[in-house]
Amino acid sequence: MSKARKNLLEGVGTLLVGLVLWLFTEDVEVPVVTLTKVGVVMMCVGGVQTATGLYQVTRTSAGSRSR
Repeated sequence: MSKARKNLLEGVGTLLVGLVLWLFTEDVEVPVVTLTKVGVVMMCVGGVQTATGLYQVTRTSAGSRSR
């Protein structure tokens, strides 16, 4: 698996886990952090990682076409 596809897959996974945390952990209380806020942060990180993976995939495919 190429690095671009790995970044894309990890980003989508992180985004989905963050979405689940954000949507379904409102009533769960943890002493140190708020799980809904952790979910928002994970969605942001997952979005950036997904965008990076998409960029790498398109850059790789455009590079192979020009050769």
